[in-house]
Amino acid sequence: MSSTSSMNKYWIPHLDIHKKVITQELQYYLGPQATVRPFTRDGEDGFLITTPGPCLSDEQIDDICLKSKEMWERQAAARATSSPDKPLKRPLHQPVVISKAGASDSPRRFRREDRWRNDSRSRRDDRR
Repeated sequence: MSSTSSMNKYWIPHLDIHKKVITQELQYYLGPQATVRPFTRDGEDGFLITTPGPCLSDEQIDDICLKSKEMWERQAAARATSSPDKPLKRPLHQPVVISKAGASDSPRRFRREDRWRNDSRSRRDDRR
């Protein structure tokens, strides 16, 4: 096994590349020692590829982009056909709406402290 100092590192932008696809395909193209991980370079997201040899060729990157597009299309089709009323796998994690954009503000709810303040004011008024 090669040490990481003898490995070449390459960065490629994440544009048009699905993380799952590049993870599955990388060792097919670059060998069993090749690895990939998300990496940000100069503020731009991408992938850091570590390999003992050269990086991906243009044709290999094109193939990964094509497979990524197919993956996104399959995921979109699966979301479109899935039933919105399908029961959740984790019912305890049911999202709870806290607020919605554009919804009118509801009347202010009284807190316990507010109720106490109101009660003490009315008692003071009664004493007078």
